[in-house]
Amino acid sequence: MRSGSPSSGSAPAAVTPGLPEPVVAAIETHFRDRERRREEVGRRARNLRRLAQSTVGRLHSAGHAPRELEEVRRGLAELTEELRRGGPGDEPVALDAFQEAVEATLLGAIVEGRPLPGPGELGVEPEPYLLGLGDVIGELRRLALDSLAREQLTGAEAYLLWMESLTEALLKFDTTRAIVQLKPKQDTARVLLERTRGEVVMARYLLRARPPSSSSER
Repeated sequence: MRSGSPSSGSAPAAVTPGLPEPVVAAIETHFRDRERRREEVGRRARNLRRLAQSTVGRLHSAGHAPRELEEVRRGLAELTEELRRGGPGDEPVALDAFQEAVEATLLGAIVEGRPLPGPGELGVEPEPYLLGLGDVIGELRRLALDSLAREQLTGAEAYLLWMESLTEALLKFDTTRAIVQLKPKQDTARVLLERTRGEVVMARYLLRARPPSSSSER
């Protein structure tokens, strides 16, 4: 045995057993800070989600919502910044809010005739962006059906074209469910597209079968 080394079975050095109080206090402070940040992320996420939902409703009822869309973009930026300041693991708290904000923003761009922004421009990751994109297809179906109800076939055909393009884009992506639950959105988009296509085709047939004087289509 080397000189100065503790012998087998010897008692540990004479220190107080347990974690030092400063270590305990620092860990407690860390968790309190994490809880406060998580609560703030949750609050911002709930506000953004409600705003995005009301904005989608406004787009359907009024056909435009510039002020609301600006607020959604601002809310997205603020929530992203709050997550950046917080610790890892808080992202799931904001996922639904990001998804619905993306949906509202993309729908607003379509309705107002602007190019669709990408995830980088919105400050979100591709995962919530694609989930929001999938939801937009359902909103486009609503717009197409509203156009058919008003016998505006041209408008319905334009929304159908958007549905076809976005569904084609959505179906290009293939990744594990552990990363993003994308396949349910893809399956739903495919079904909604086929239904809408059939309804537009039927409306087109019925409109062309009418006597010219009874058609309201311009």
